Amino acid sequence: MDGWVMGVFLVVYGGMILGGIPGLSLDRTGIALLGAIALTVSGRLSVQEALGSVDIPTMVLLFGLMVVSAQLRLGGFYTWVVRRLGTAGIGPKAMLGGLVVIAGGLSALLANDVVCLAMTPVLVEVCARRGWRPAPFLLALAASANVGSAATLIGNPQNMLIGQALHLSFGGYLVDGGVPALLGLGVVWVVVVATYRGRFDGTCAPVALDLPPFRQWQSLKGLLVLAGLLVLFLLEWVPRELVALSAAAILMTSRKMASRQVLGLVDWQLLVLFLGLFVVNHAVQESGLAGRLVLAVSGRGADLSHPGWLFGTSVVLSNLVSNVPAVMLLLPMAHHPLAGPVLALSSTLAGNLLLVGSIANLIVVDQAGRLGVSIGWREHARVGIPVTIGTLAIAALWLWGISLGGGG
Repeated sequence: MDGWVMGVFLVVYGGMILGGIPGLSLDRTGIALLGAIALTVSGRLSVQEALGSVDIPTMVLLFGLMVVSAQLRLGGFYTWVVRRLGTAGIGPKAMLGGLVVIAGGLSALLANDVVCLAMTPVLVEVCARRGWRPAPFLLALAASANVGSAATLIGNPQNMLIGQALHLSFGGYLVDGGVPALLGLGVVWVVVVATYRGRFDGTCAPVALDLPPFRQWQSLKGLLVLAGLLVLFLLEWVPRELVALSAAAILMTSRKMASRQVLGLVDWQLLVLFLGLFVVNHAVQESGLAGRLVLAVSGRGADLSHPGWLFGTSVVLSNLVSNVPAVMLLLPMAHHPLAGPVLALSSTLAGNLLLVGSIANLIVVDQAGRLGVSIGWREHARVGIPVTIGTLAIAALWLWGISLGGGG
């Protein structure tokens, strides 16, 4: 066994658990990149091998969809949607229901992290104007964004990776993931309403936001391109990554919206995280370490290729190292016909359990904190834990039903 590769692996994934390395100003992205550099510089991988280990189609798909989301952010689409909902003259429970449906639906198509980043400040503004406590709405936003993103293969980064690596059908997965996600949105609404028991009134300091104005044509342009993407994804005439890249090219060819602005909203940190983890995981596979770990686990009775074990392990790992690194670790064990939906649903829905379980949760809490709204671990757990238990139970029963019906 290569001790250096194992050491780098332990440091990288230890950093994924801790979110950094004590004493150093490194986040998860920095740790993954340094791990890739350490393996390349030490000669465990050549530069060509390191570059070859990166799944280019997945990276291209991520980039293309980020550009589509950037178009809608710059067009003021997200701001317009939330403000329209807030001025609809409906009560808090009805608005909460509308928010869950909108956030879940948008996250299924435009990635949950982006939806949370764009909607959180406007949601705080709306709550301040209406005299409502922001916390229930913000927690509903984070939870529904996570749940909704499980519905499709483009709802979040780990689903994109799973879809590309396992060559899943976009329409086929929509059936597997769409039903549990739709039912899960109902769970989110019920849990938030039950948790706060009508205690929605509260004070919140007025918020002054400097956000892009609503540009009808730019938003419509982004939506039309997104609709075209979905049609081509369903038809599967062209590889998804090429469709997404073409969409990005169309949107950047603009007379009004500078490409610098659009590219400035691309999540380069996430792309670098993917790059680093691809290299580290490839080195682990090549060294034989991954095989030894699988044998060790199997020797204790845990067959990770079995859907049940894969489901449970994914839930645990996703809350330890975050869902993207967890999925990268478990993909080599994804041999069962239902492995793709199992990994996608379990890793995504597990993100609601803890505050640090998903980037979407952290984005909502961080953005809200900057506007004077504090949400702690306990308050999140009161919503996150029951939502996670309920949605995972629905997903497990649904997948079990599919397997009994001959789908796996």
